Amino acid sequence: MAERDPQESFNAESREIEPTPSEAAAVARSADPRRKKVLLGLTAGILLAGGGWYMFHDTGEVSTDNAYVGADSAQVTPLVAAAVVQVPVVNTQYVHKGDVLLRLDDSDARLAVEKAQAAYLKARRQFVQSSATSGSLAAQVGARDADIGQARAQLVAAQSAVAKAKADLDRREHLAGDGFVSKEELTSYRNAYVTAEATLRESQAAITQAQASRGAAQQSYAANQALIAGTSIDTSPDVAAARAALDQARLDLERMVIRAPIDGVVTNRQVQVGQRVAAGNPVMTIVPVGAVYVDANFKEGQLERVRPGQPVELKSDLYGSNVVYHGRVTGFAGGTGSAFALIPAQNATGNWIKVVQRLPVRVALDPKELASHPLRVGLSMEATIDVSDRR
Repeated sequence: MAERDPQESFNAESREIEPTPSEAAAVARSADPRRKKVLLGLTAGILLAGGGWYMFHDTGEVSTDNAYVGADSAQVTPLVAAAVVQVPVVNTQYVHKGDVLLRLDDSDARLAVEKAQAAYLKARRQFVQSSATSGSLAAQVGARDADIGQARAQLVAAQSAVAKAKADLDRREHLAGDGFVSKEELTSYRNAYVTAEATLRESQAAITQAQASRGAAQQSYAANQALIAGTSIDTSPDVAAARAALDQARLDLERMVIRAPIDGVVTNRQVQVGQRVAAGNPVMTIVPVGAVYVDANFKEGQLERVRPGQPVELKSDLYGSNVVYHGRVTGFAGGTGSAFALIPAQNATGNWIKVVQRLPVRVALDPKELASHPLRVGLSMEATIDVSDRR
């Protein structure tokens, strides 16, 4: 077998790897510098457009459709227990502050007022009587002083009578020894002496009794003075307590008519005529539709640049996208909804999956816009906060 010439083999391989005309044209186009410039320009344009959209749209606002209308509603609760005699309002009715919402049976309350009025008048009369009694007791103290003086005078007279009776008896007894006085006369003088001594003891007892009576009169006077000293008929404790009871009875009578505490719409009425209501049980709710707000629940990752005072645009499904409300961020809730749930999440467990939380953001609305397009509690809203002001 003849050997192949190496030069011929090299020429044959060179012919096998020679490019085709189309491949040669593609290589020529890729090497064209104008094409490279066009591709670089397109790439730069795309990057600039994306960056501009990010700067002027994505970072300028945050929005959510997890937002709902709320209000600080007023629950109407009776403060006294009684039967209902009139309910002049119905659900959906708009009422003003002070309008009558409910009337209760006031028969018992009127009787209580009359009873308290009588007790008050009685207390005033008793104070007047106590004042007069003090004068009477002071006079009694003076009378007891006079009795003591009289008893002391009688004691002096009794002492004189005893001394005289003693002297007469001694003289008669001396004369009786000589036979100048009869036994009957001597006995008479002895009896007179005994009588004088008895009168003396009575006088001494009368002084003691008069002094005791004076002490009792002084105690009674002091006790009565303690009730009225330093007070007048209007500042007396008994009179003040009776007046407070009367004021309470009158207040309970006024509470038989229940009035609207605020302007708003009657909602959730739960009372009928003839029903007996208990104190503290809610009977209806007044919703202040002119002072509603929005709680927008934003994801925690959206709140980095949200600050109080930033403008907010809101839309409601009730009116559609043609009606736009304008408001302001007023604050943030103290915690997420899950933190205050009835059964809060227990994240300290072995199996844990991170869930993005939402924080309620309170938004105040324009009262003029609310007057033009009223909202109701619970309606859903779309909220968009302008965060371009990075304060």
